[in-house]
Amino acid sequence: MMAKYKLGFLLILLTFVGFSPAKAQFWEVSLLTADPGKELYSSFGHSAIRLREIGPDGKDLVFNFGTFDFDTPNFYGKFATGKLNYMLSMTTYDQFIIEYDYYKRGLREQVLDLNQEQKDFLLQHLDAQYDPARRYYKYDFFYNNCATKIRDAFEISMGDRLVWNDSTAGEEKTFRNLLDEFLVTLPWADFGIDLALGAVIDRSATPHEKQFLPTYMEQAFANATIVENGVSRPLVKQSRVLLEYPKEETAPSLFHPIVVFWLLALIFAGLTLYGYKKGKLMKGLDLLLFGGLGILGLVVTFLWFFTDHSATLWNWNILWAFPGHLVLVWGLFARPKATWLSPYLLFVTGATVIVLLLWMFGLQSFAPALIPILLLILLRANFLFYNRKIA
Repeated sequence: MMAKYKLGFLLILLTFVGFSPAKAQFWEVSLLTADPGKELYSSFGHSAIRLREIGPDGKDLVFNFGTFDFDTPNFYGKFATGKLNYMLSMTTYDQFIIEYDYYKRGLREQVLDLNQEQKDFLLQHLDAQYDPARRYYKYDFFYNNCATKIRDAFEISMGDRLVWNDSTAGEEKTFRNLLDEFLVTLPWADFGIDLALGAVIDRSATPHEKQFLPTYMEQAFANATIVENGVSRPLVKQSRVLLEYPKEETAPSLFHPIVVFWLLALIFAGLTLYGYKKGKLMKGLDLLLFGGLGILGLVVTFLWFFTDHSATLWNWNILWAFPGHLVLVWGLFARPKATWLSPYLLFVTGATVIVLLLWMFGLQSFAPALIPILLLILLRANFLFYNRKIA
């Protein structure tokens, strides 16, 4: 949903000379919607506003709320903690479309039927937002992104004359369901997102909230109307396909989280059975299993408690990916007779059962690939509880 490049602002600013809200009637305003790309950062599509000056030598500009500056001090630290500011940038339409043509991403345009006053308000708003003092904003994937900033710009500019005609009778979808629609070809990314994002995204999104995704906002614009003096007209007066490419078929891969984790679960189960018959704990399995889960738990804890990401709160993945598992691994090897090991293993079993109950009652949705991992946790925790005193 973001443009992955740094713009040369001084050069682009030259194209902005002569851009005046007073000339609003000479500008055609449209919404641009790009298809999802192959990479995770582009897999949800993108939105931008196009302003085309009518006339043979008119300017053709694109306003883009989805850019950031790679030269920001501590860029990766701010990105990880949700403190990275995104910005409104501007480029020419020719430069904008080159990127999408290069990556073979479809691009559509909806020309909006705004009157002179509405264009004037919109241009004034964009002009103010482009000011260096206001250009940067606190990004939020669900509530303040490249699509919602555009929607908000039109709502600010048009007020209650803009009617979305949202239908509450449509299919209810949670925020997680909406993300899943765009991650079918990226199963590992889907698993990672399900791991990182908490129960706060497992509530149904309203039609208005669905517009955080460019495709849904495009649909909302197509259904919206402008109401003035009791007369209603469609917001979109013309739709154009600017770029179109055939969809590439993705062949199923065996390197899929569900396949990989079930295979690992079967291997671990077989080795556990072997250890039981030979009177061995096979603690190397626990080093790999609980050590890995403990490291994941540190990530979940960090995202929940130490970042500004709104979507990582109340993440009950922490019940199975728990940082304390690192202490369990240390205890199994350094203090195998410690009295606290048995209660901790009971805690592991109970926490895993709670995960299944949360899932069953819809309090949080977890990745389907998690099932073999949960079964494996129950297997090893119970095996260690009853057999950890053997050699």
